[in-house]
This record gives sequence, structure tokens and C-alpha cells, in this order.
Amino acid sequence: MLRPEALALIIHDYGLLPQAWGMPVAVVLPVLEVVAAVGLIFDVRGSLSLITGLLVLFAGLLGYGIFLGLDIDCGCFGPGDLEGEVYHDLRPALYRDLAMIAGAVFVYYWRFRGAADPVRLTALLNFSGRGREMQR
Repeated sequence: MLRPEALALIIHDYGLLPQAWGMPVAVVLPVLEVVAAVGLIFDVRGSLSLITGLLVLFAGLLGYGIFLGLDIDCGCFGPGDLEGEVYHDLRPALYRDLAMIAGAVFVYYWRFRGAADPVRLTALLNFSGRGREMQR
């Protein structure tokens, strides 16, 4: 978030978007990730789906980069990332994303079993004093 120009350069290195789209995507993507992460922390409905979608997107991009044999930084942790400075192999980042996707699948399973029920965003924003059960 602090250096969108560096992320825009990494996005351009993948060669999937026109150069003009690099900076807007580099600004919007980290904000979207933070919003989804905060939503996931507070168990807001839709946050897990957004996180899972982003992970699948990133895993697909990393797989694409591996398939093409790209020797670039994954863009996961921004400039100055030790992993990115030491070597540019995309496989560790792909394995990390696949592990997080497995975690998301586990949370989906956990919710399906009825162990957790996400809160609606409107319930979090409602300050009328009603309990959480009344908002579902």
C-alpha cells in the first residue's frame, strides 16, 4: 500500500494487463485485501468468499508465471522482501497460496457444519443496541 508504483511494475511484469491499468490495480488490490482481511477478522458475511477468490486469483497468476518460466518477484510482500531479493522462484509463493486456500476450505467446512455463522455487515453497522441474534 505504501509503494503502489513497485506493485504496478510487478503487475506489468506478468504481462496480463495493459500498462495503463497497472497503477489503478496496484492501488485498489491492496485496499481490497485489507478490507477483506478486516471483514474476515470480524466475521463479516462475504469476506471469506472475497479472500478465497483473491487467493484463487493469485494462485492462478503464480501458476501462469511458473508455466511461462517467468523470473520475477511474486509481488506478495512488496519491495524489500527478502524472499524476492534472494531469488525469484514463484513456487514457494504458490505453495503458500495453496496452503491458505486449504485453510479457507476448512473454514467453509467448519461453517457448513454449523460451528460458525458470519455476521451481516448491516448488523455491525447497526448501533440500535439490539443483540447479534436479532440481526440475523
